[in-house]
Amino acid sequence: MVFKVKDEQERIARVAIDTPLPGLFDYSTIPGTQVGAIVSVPFGKRQMAGVVVEIQASSTQAADKIKAVSLVCHAIPPLSTDWLNLCQFAAQYYLRSPGEVMLPALPTHIRTPTHWEKWTRQANQNWPKIAKLMTPASYAKTAAPLLLTEQQRVVDTLIASASTNNFAPFLLHGVTGSGKTEVYLHLMAALLASNTTSQILLLVPEINLTPQLEMSLRARFPEYALAVLHSGLAEGVRANAWLCAHLGKARIILGTRLAILASLPHLTAIIVDEEHDTSYKQQEGLRYSARDLAVWRGQQLGITVVLGSATPSLESWHKSEAHQNRYQRLTLSERAQTHAVLPQVHLVDIEVERKLQRPIREGITQPVLQAIEKRLARGEQSLLYLNRRGYAPVLHCEACGWLSGCPRCSVHLVLHRDQGNILRCHHCGLETRVPHHCPDCGNVDLVPLGRGTQRIEESLAALFPQARVMRIDADATRRKGSAQTLLSAVHTGQVDILVGTQMVAKGHDFQRITFVGILNPDAALHSHEFRASERLFAQLMQVAGRAGRAGIPGEVLVQTRYPQAAVYQALTHHDYPGYARTLIAQRKEAGFPPFTFQALLTVQARDLSHCLAFLQAACTGAQAFAEILNAEITLFDPVPCAVAKIAGRERAQLLVESASRSALQRFLVSWTALLPTLRPRQKWQIERDPMLV
Repeated sequence: MVFKVKDEQERIARVAIDTPLPGLFDYSTIPGTQVGAIVSVPFGKRQMAGVVVEIQASSTQAADKIKAVSLVCHAIPPLSTDWLNLCQFAAQYYLRSPGEVMLPALPTHIRTPTHWEKWTRQANQNWPKIAKLMTPASYAKTAAPLLLTEQQRVVDTLIASASTNNFAPFLLHGVTGSGKTEVYLHLMAALLASNTTSQILLLVPEINLTPQLEMSLRARFPEYALAVLHSGLAEGVRANAWLCAHLGKARIILGTRLAILASLPHLTAIIVDEEHDTSYKQQEGLRYSARDLAVWRGQQLGITVVLGSATPSLESWHKSEAHQNRYQRLTLSERAQTHAVLPQVHLVDIEVERKLQRPIREGITQPVLQAIEKRLARGEQSLLYLNRRGYAPVLHCEACGWLSGCPRCSVHLVLHRDQGNILRCHHCGLETRVPHHCPDCGNVDLVPLGRGTQRIEESLAALFPQARVMRIDADATRRKGSAQTLLSAVHTGQVDILVGTQMVAKGHDFQRITFVGILNPDAALHSHEFRASERLFAQLMQVAGRAGRAGIPGEVLVQTRYPQAAVYQALTHHDYPGYARTLIAQRKEAGFPPFTFQALLTVQARDLSHCLAFLQAACTGAQAFAEILNAEITLFDPVPCAVAKIAGRERAQLLVESASRSALQRFLVSWTALLPTLRPRQKWQIERDPMLV
C-alpha cells in the first residue's frame, strides 16, 4: 500500500540513520527539511541524527507508522548531492547501510543534536569560533624553489591535465627524496591561483606526518585557509575544521583517510601521498580504502587524482602498465637535493658473522656498530629500524618452557619497561605486572626472548654512552604532541642515534641522517600472507630512503640470514620496477590480486566451533547463490583467523574470490541478504578487498 500525503507542503523525507538496518527511513517533513539537511528524528525510543537523502511525495509505509522529523539543523548548510552520491556508492560497495557511512563521516559535534543550539548561535555571529580557521594564517610566505627538469615536466603534465576538467588518475613514482612533495605544492599553487573557489585535498597515511606538512603548506600558502582533519584532533577542533571545509572557506584540506569523506563543495584535485600505505585501509567499522574512494571521487567529479609513492602498491602499478593504461605513470628517478644520491645498500649475513666468530652484541652486528661509530665521529646521525615495539616480544622460563601468553588472546604478552616492568597485549590492551616467578614451575629466572625497540635503545645507550639516543614508536608518542616534539629534536640535531619503527620510515625529511641499520626484517619472509613480501620491500625501501638526503653519501646495512632472497637483492639495487614485475608475475600465476577480487566473511564468538558452524552454513548458501547467479565464485574453506582469539572472542573467516569484480559484487549483495536468515548468534561482517593478516 502506498501512503500519499494530503498536504502539498507535507512530503516524505527519506533519511539515512547510523544503524545496520538496510535502506533509508521515511519521515514526514517539517519546514526547512531539504535534501542534504542534517536532522534529528525519532528512532525507536531514541532521538537520532540523520541525513535527508531524498524527498518524495509518497511512502510505502502505513500512515500511522510515519513519524515527523523532530528538528532540522538550519545552521549547517545542506550536504551536496555529490557528497550523498559518494557515501551511497561506499555503502553499496562495502555492503553497509547508507547511514553507517554518512553519519560516522561527520564529526561528533556536527551529528549530535545537543550541539546544534551552539552551532546556531555561532552561525548568527558569523561563526566566530572558526574565524581563525577561515582567516589565512599569519605566516611569512616562503618562495617556491626551482624545480629539476624531471619535476617540472611532471608538474606541467599535471597542470595541463587539471585544466581540461576531466577525470585523470596519475601514479607518481618517485624515488625517496625525489621531491614529490614539491611537485604537489607547485600543482596546488597553480590550481589555487586559477580558480578563486577551488579546494584541494591532500591525504597522508598517518597522523604524525601532518604537522610537518601543515607547516610547509602554511608557509607556502599563507594567503589560503587550511583545514586539518584527522582522528587525533579534539572533537571541537575537528568539527570547526570540517565546517570550514564544508562552507568552502578552507581552500586546502590536509588529512588522513577519514578526510576522503569530508564535504568539499569545490573539490578540484585529490593528492594521495604514500598511496601504497596500508593505513589508508580502515580496519574497524566501515572497512573502506581511502585511496580507492579517492579515485572514485575523482571520477565522479571529473578531476585530477595523483597517487604518489616511491613503492606503489602492486594494484596501482599494474593499472599504470602500458597494456592496462588505467593510470598515467609519471616518474621521478633522481633525488631533488643538489648532489644527493640514493644510499648504498649492503647486506650483513648473520650466519657469516657467527662463523667468523664476530661478536653480535644485543642483536647488533659489528658492521652496524662500526658504521654508527663512524657517524658519531663525524657528527652525523644514525637510524636503527626495528618494526617491533616493546622491550622483548615474550618472557620465557628456561626451566619448564613457559611463555608469557595473553589469557584473552592467542598471542604473547610483550615485555615493556618504559613504564615499569609490565607485560602488555598489543591486541586487547591487557596489562599485568611481570611475575616474580614462573606461574607453572616457580622458577624465578625468567628471561626476555627477542628484542624490541626499547631493548635496542637501552643497548645502544650502554654501547655508546657519549651518544644521545632516542626512540620513536607508538609507546614513546602516546601523549598528545609528543611525536612532533621527538621529531623536532631529530631535525634540529639533538639526537645522535634514532631507534624507530615504521613511524619514522616514511615521509620524514631527516637531513642529518647518513646511516640506516635495519634489524631483524626476516620474519616477514615466512609469512603466510601473499602481500607480506610487497609490504616488506616497501618498508625497507622507505626506511633506506631516510639516509643521505642532504648531499652527504648515505649507507644502509640490512642484517639478514637470507641475503640471497629476491627482496633483499632488489633492495640493494633500488630496483622497485624489477621487483614489481617479479611479484606481478607470481600473483598472476597464483591467481591473487590484482588479477582477482576478494571478500572476507569474518565471525567471532565465545566458542570457535560456533564460528566454524556459521561459516559452513554460510558457505553452503553461498554455493547455491553462485549457481543461481551463474557467477564464477571461488569459496575457500572456513578456517580460524591467524590470530584466532582476541579479547576472549574466537575468530574465524571464509574467503571468497572471483576474477570479475562485478560478478563478486552481485554475489555479495545476495549473500549478505541471506546471512541474517541463518539466525547467527555471532557477530559477523563482510569486508571487500581485505588486507589479509
